[in-house]
This record gives sequence, C-alpha cells and structure tokens, in this order.
Amino acid sequence: MENTPDSFATNTASPLPTAETRAALSAAGLEAPRTDFSQLSRHAEAIRRELGKVIVGQQALAELLLTALLADGHVLLEGVPGVAKTLTAKLLARTLSVPFSRLQFTPDLMPSDVLGTSVFRPNKSEFEFRPGPIFASIVLIDEINRAPAKTQSALFEVMEERQVTQDGTRYPMPAPFVVLATQNPIEQEGTYRLPEAQLDRFLFKLSVGYPTVEEEVAILQGHHAGFGGTPLEAVQAVVSAEDLQQLREQVRRQHVEPKLLEYIARLVGQTRAHKGLYLGASPRASLALLNGAKALAALRGRDFVTPEDIQYLAPMVLRHRIQLTPEREMEGGTPDDIVKQILQQIEVPR
Repeated sequence: MENTPDSFATNTASPLPTAETRAALSAAGLEAPRTDFSQLSRHAEAIRRELGKVIVGQQALAELLLTALLADGHVLLEGVPGVAKTLTAKLLARTLSVPFSRLQFTPDLMPSDVLGTSVFRPNKSEFEFRPGPIFASIVLIDEINRAPAKTQSALFEVMEERQVTQDGTRYPMPAPFVVLATQNPIEQEGTYRLPEAQLDRFLFKLSVGYPTVEEEVAILQGHHAGFGGTPLEAVQAVVSAEDLQQLREQVRRQHVEPKLLEYIARLVGQTRAHKGLYLGASPRASLALLNGAKALAALRGRDFVTPEDIQYLAPMVLRHRIQLTPEREMEGGTPDDIVKQILQQIEVPR
C-alpha cells in the first residue's frame, strides 16, 4: 500500500508562476495569481522540513494536514497501529508556537475530564471553573473511539463553536483551536462508534496507509543508525499563532468562481440522492469542501480554486459524512467508491 492518505491522493504542489508562465496564462485568457503567497510558502515549507526530520515520506499527508490547518478545520486520522498517526500529530503541534494538549480517550473518561469542572473555593465562598485539557490550541485526542457516547457528546459544542459552556458561563477557546484525533479502523473490542454529529465536525477524515518498501528501508536505516525512538526535541516551532492567523486571512480571500460554488453544491447534493447511500452529506460538507479547496489552492501557489482542487479533496471531506445502504455494504462497497461515482457523474465546469 502506498504511503498516501488515500487512493485519490497525488502530490502535485505548484510553485508560484514564473514570468513565462504568466505570459502563457495571459495568452490563454487566464489570470496569473494576484496574491503573493511567498510568506505562506515559506511557512509551509518550514513545517514540512521540520516534519521531515522525523517522519519518512507521507508528503501527501503533510499537505492535507497543512490544508486543514489553513482552513481552520479538525482532522480525523484513521489507520492501523504503527503508521505514525499520533507521532505526526504531535510533531505538527511542535512546529507551531501554540499551546498543545494530549488526551488519551478511555472507556472510563468523563466529560469533566475533557472540558474541566467547577471547584468550590472556601476562601471566596464561590465556585471557580478549572479548565480541562481541551483548552489548548492544538489538541491531540488519541484513540477517540474508545470513549463512550457521554464523553463524545462533550466535544460537540467545543469543536463546532470553539467554546465551552459551564454553569451558564461561556469560556471561549484560544485561537487557533484545532482537534487532531486518531482511531484504529480494525480493532473493535472496547471501542464505540463515533456519533454522526461528531464525525460531521471533522473537516477531513484521512486514511493513513503503510509506507512504501523504500520508505520503510529508510526508517530501518535511521533506527539502526541510532535515530530510533521519537526525538520530538529535533522539531522546532517555526510558525506563531499570529503568523497562522495572517495566513488564514489570506486563504479566506481566495477567489472562487460562481460556477465552482455550484459544482460543490451539486457534488454534495448528489450524495443525498444516490441510491447506494442511506445518509447524504449536509451543507456543512459543502462549506468544508469550499474552505479546504481555498486552502489547498493557496498551498499550491494559486489565488483561485480549480475543479481539480475540489475533486482532490472530495473523498476526504465526504467519506465520513455519508452512510452506505445495507445492500451496498453487503456488496462490499465503500464510501470512497460512491464518491468516485459521483465525481464521474457530475459535469466538471470549465
């Protein structure tokens, strides 16, 4: 299996156009980028370089994590044990100069263990809220499907509204606020199925595959040479919260043609009419696809979104938001198969 997060992934990052490229675009009736993405490119390359100090391969995964970061979205990482899901999330957090927190979800975890609790202060004769570990900018939730529904529901408000309401008081989360969650798709004992409402709050669901033979050889060589373990200290913070906020503002100003907005709506709408689906995607999926495409275009050096950006991200945005009918599941179908069919059915705007 390739190291790409899924079978749709390709690593086709595009640099800013040269003078020759601009001239060719002009001759073809297209506009060259009007936005200077040099700062964004520098920061993105710095993060990739830091991740590369420890992680071998996974370039496509790194690009998608950066896309989610720029789009202000949460990510669910799914893969078998040992493919560096947790390590990648921890390393990404270390590249940002922001508070980081890690939660290990277990069956006995309570909502107060995540959100925090009110503690009575006798000297003040009042209750004082003590924030839980969710109050951080980058929150890693390891094995998110091991906590029961009561604890899972505690994440609904904080993931969507970036706030926690306790005893009638609203406590806003720090900015940025991103949840990176991991889960094992194979192991079933001691796990709980994630509620659809929570899955819908993740911008992407990324399937982390095995490395290639060449990459696994490189991993073995590094370990044999004494670079084993998890040398987190090798990775340095290269982007501040202020830098990230500026980059996100740049991404929000990306140009999107009206016909592409219609294309997104038609793609997502088709999931609600497909005969092989019991549950289609909501308008939140349309927004996720739009925001993700804008961030991906910026990462690839463009200030405009193309249909290819939307097609590339469609599986990551939709696979966890749709449910197959029992008949399609018995036939061995997968959500990605349905997404492929829909992409082939909907006419691509040009």
